[in-house]
Amino acid sequence: MKYRKLGNTDLDVSVLSFGASSLGSVFRETDEGESVRTVHAAIDAGINYIDVSPYYGLTKAETVLGKALQNIPRDKFILSTKAGRYGADTFDFSFDRIVASVDESLARLNVDELDVLYLHDIEFVPADIILKEAIPALRRLKDLGKIRFGGICGLPLALFETFIPLEDVDCIISYCHYSLNDTSLSGLLPRLEENGIGLVNASPLSMGLLGTRGAPDWHPASREIKAACRAAALHCEAQGADIARLAIQFSTSNARIPTTLVSTANPDNIRKNVSWTDEPMDESLLAEVLAILAPVRDRTWVSGRDEYNAGIGGAKK
Repeated sequence: MKYRKLGNTDLDVSVLSFGASSLGSVFRETDEGESVRTVHAAIDAGINYIDVSPYYGLTKAETVLGKALQNIPRDKFILSTKAGRYGADTFDFSFDRIVASVDESLARLNVDELDVLYLHDIEFVPADIILKEAIPALRRLKDLGKIRFGGICGLPLALFETFIPLEDVDCIISYCHYSLNDTSLSGLLPRLEENGIGLVNASPLSMGLLGTRGAPDWHPASREIKAACRAAALHCEAQGADIARLAIQFSTSNARIPTTLVSTANPDNIRKNVSWTDEPMDESLLAEVLAILAPVRDRTWVSGRDEYNAGIGGAKK
């Protein structure tokens, strides 16, 4: 496993990291024992960064993760969670709620301090609430010693373009923007590097787009994007290859991307994912897949308030 520095923090994170959303039965009903074994397998395989949220499974993911971590030495893992989003349409970024949310998460996770706290999916609320309530809450939590670093996360890249000049944040989580079908996150890298902001890239499979089964029904991507991604996955399958392997290798191979989050509740899957990061990438297959995906390259979809989705349009490209 390779490790990279997360911005100007003192955190050296594994290039492949563990997203604990699956532990909350977000994608399928999961077995708690298997979930715990998956966390242990991830750490044993060299993954040291774990991310979760109270939103995932309505606190189930945090609760299960806390059970998995309770007998693991604290210096063996870097832990982040989130605050502000608590349901599909439930948001509360007020100062008091953010502070209380961290106390609740600490109790569920069985730790005394978080390495990073992210404000979760901030594109859904007015910027003033984030600037006047949530960001000051991050500062207060640092002063209290409950978090070491603070950050923001969301889908639209315009979100980060808006907030980075306004407030100092230590880290961001961006998802679905550095994968085989969408590398538009590359345009944000110079600004992040200039400001020493740590980057966590999430969802190298674009929330299930890159798979032979096709995207889940709830996926907001257009039919054109879904069709192209499935065609790319089927092409890999016809070559006796797994597009998931190629996708994970593609995302983790970029030295400017400190870490990429993957989520599973299966111990064998996480071991396999880790092993892929040490194997050579099939450059010929990569070129073929990128050619298939070229018509939809860097196409995304609407998320949150209109001001962060300029140029995307109501058609959800």
